Amino acid sequence: DNRKLNRILYPRIKVKMSASRNIEYSEKYADDVNEYRHVILPKELAKTLPKSRLLTESEWRGIGVQQSRGWQHYAIHRPEPHILLFRRPLGTDPQSGRVDPELERAARDEYKNQFGLLRK
Repeated sequence: DNRKLNRILYPRIKVKMSASRNIEYSEKYADDVNEYRHVILPKELAKTLPKSRLLTESEWRGIGVQQSRGWQHYAIHRPEPHILLFRRPLGTDPQSGRVDPELERAARDEYKNQFGLLRK
């Protein structure tokens, strides 16, 4: 069973549920390759996290971060470690977490159109 394996490989970080209710989510933003968002954790919650590495999906979900599939914690912003930085490829299906080539093409075209990069 995958859940048992995940619990062994990625033990949950113990968190007070009240802390996870105070998590804030940015709007999504994008470039021509990825979409991004940042998640602001309560500072008390951030103090319980590992400082020198990125969180696995099981870990960030375990502390109460809720978002669709396909997001990856990709960087630590040292001045503000309570802000988690996430990205996923354009065209990621939020249900499966996999990149759909048609969604990817449409998202890239939308980005180019938004910035006047498409020829009409």
